[in-house]
Amino acid sequence: MMATPFSGGGAGLKFRCGWLIGVACFLWFAFGSIPVIAQSKVTETSSPTARLQRLYLEAQGRWQTNTNEVGTAWSFGRACFQWADLATNDTQRAAVAGEGIAACRRAIELQPKSAPAHYYLGLNLGQVARTKYMGALKLVGEMEAVWLKTIELDADFNYAGGCRSLGLLYRDTPGWPVSIGNRKKARELLQKAADLHPEYPGNRLNLLEAKLKWGGKRDVQAQTNAVETALQKARVTLTGERWSLEWQDWNQQWEEIKKKAAVVEAREPVAGKQ
Repeated sequence: MMATPFSGGGAGLKFRCGWLIGVACFLWFAFGSIPVIAQSKVTETSSPTARLQRLYLEAQGRWQTNTNEVGTAWSFGRACFQWADLATNDTQRAAVAGEGIAACRRAIELQPKSAPAHYYLGLNLGQVARTKYMGALKLVGEMEAVWLKTIELDADFNYAGGCRSLGLLYRDTPGWPVSIGNRKKARELLQKAADLHPEYPGNRLNLLEAKLKWGGKRDVQAQTNAVETALQKARVTLTGERWSLEWQDWNQQWEEIKKKAAVVEAREPVAGKQ
């Protein structure tokens, strides 16, 4: 959900499946989509979905009564991204993300140096990109620009969210001449996110995924024990309902990384041995 990407509450969702902009859509960071539930059917037992809907409705109410306050604007943008991430169809996702985009643009108009406004603008653009297929390519340039600005203004914001999001964008989009994919930039940004905030599991896991993608299996294997220890520590500190969806994603992501890292590569038979 939550990546985000890719933000449990205020922390930092990651995009639920990553980019597939070659066939071009956002699919989010390990996180299987959860149905959007009609307001009349949301109950306490439907958490954390109910929690995100409640946060969205509350933020929407504050935004509708005060469109001239920067924090109110980008907070609504954050709530829109989180709620759009749970949409089950493109129409719902685009509508909710569109609200978030408008709110974040208003926040930037009010305060051009607002890192949160730039960051959540990029995430909501990503939600819209999920609905556009090949049209998503047109949004990539703006996403790159707003996340570069986020890093410039506050590289630490949301556990290095700007570095994390832009690193994933460079990692998973096609390269030139189709799009802006760039392995060198992706590696640098994902490493920077992990260095700035190693306590945020997504940063380490995204970097390990990238290393596996680029043939660095031995490097990943060497880090397995350290990452497992870090995850156990994070499970003690990042707790509660606000983190539950992210842990679903991180746990799945980690299991997939370990599975891929454990695969023994085929070797040529040694002479004289079967």
